[in-house]
Amino acid sequence: MAADPLLHIKDSYYFEVPRFLWQYTNINQIPQWLRDSHADDHFTLADYQEHLNGKIIIPQFFGTPKNLYEPGTGFSVSKFMIIMLVVALIMIFLFTRLALHIRSEGAPRGRLWNLLETFVVFLRDQVIRPAIDGGHDDHGHGDHAADGHVHDDPRHAELVPATAGHGHGAVAAGHAVGGHAAHAHHARESDKFLPYLLTLFFFVLGCNLFGILPWLGSPTGMFTVTLVLAGCTMLAGLIGGIMKFGPLGYLTNLVPGMDLPIYMAVILKPFIFVIEVFGLLVKHGILAVRLLANMVAGHLVIGGIMGLIVAAAASSSAFSYWLTVVIVCFGSMAFFLLELFVAFLQAYIFTFLSSLFIGASIHKH
Repeated sequence: MAADPLLHIKDSYYFEVPRFLWQYTNINQIPQWLRDSHADDHFTLADYQEHLNGKIIIPQFFGTPKNLYEPGTGFSVSKFMIIMLVVALIMIFLFTRLALHIRSEGAPRGRLWNLLETFVVFLRDQVIRPAIDGGHDDHGHGDHAADGHVHDDPRHAELVPATAGHGHGAVAAGHAVGGHAAHAHHARESDKFLPYLLTLFFFVLGCNLFGILPWLGSPTGMFTVTLVLAGCTMLAGLIGGIMKFGPLGYLTNLVPGMDLPIYMAVILKPFIFVIEVFGLLVKHGILAVRLLANMVAGHLVIGGIMGLIVAAAASSSAFSYWLTVVIVCFGSMAFFLLELFVAFLQAYIFTFLSSLFIGASIHKH
């Protein structure tokens, strides 16, 4: 339980609040697994109060952590697990309500529902479809509106209800928001991945925003979380590519088409195949590291700026202390605004790159 300025951005088995809001007055309030881990230190109640006041330790019913930050035996519930579960429940609640709202009334009304639909339509038409379909749209057909005309501009697609009572065709968080994409003459390949990619965006955004709230944290600042998200993107591309080309076709599609003599192709293509497989793993690994690094860097900068107050407190000059406090407050506020922008930006970039990687897996090179 040693003080470490980096621990506030790590996953843990407690939530932290101001010390006066949560205090320990009895040794029996300390979980047995935590007392056992510090049995050799001979901690008294005063020692635990010094380290634990302000820390709401998460009850553990399925496992025993090693300490406040490391897993032990069984399944231990951590702070980031709870935050991710809350984000998922919020998404299910909001987008289920949005889908039911559009299904019953046809068009979303209200600031919240219009805001959510704006995000969905922008991501669908300006990010996901161009990244996955791009110049690969072999059909050349637009979407059919209710009047029977074809709208080539994707922004017009599905903004007019296809039939009464069907509403819009946006898809978010695994729910069909309104009607069906089947009204298009030829379904876009990107539409199969819309539920996953939209869910990915809102999940990453929700986790990022929780990191800005006081006393919480950002699960996307943990490498295992970003690595799993990047792995899901790679798995989506793998499944999509195999479903379209078959296992052997997907593997051969990794090698770009080259008009080479047979004696050169036999030598070069196996090496290119190995390089492409390695590159596939690397680019998804970088996808995970990119999100992790951006989220961690912002918290470290804010922590470093706020640490100046502690350093100034050791100064004998009251003027330098209060000057530092004022500068730190304004500097921290500016960086928190930057963090808010980065939260949206990184969710956008993660979704955009995921769309590009999936598009590369389901089209010929």
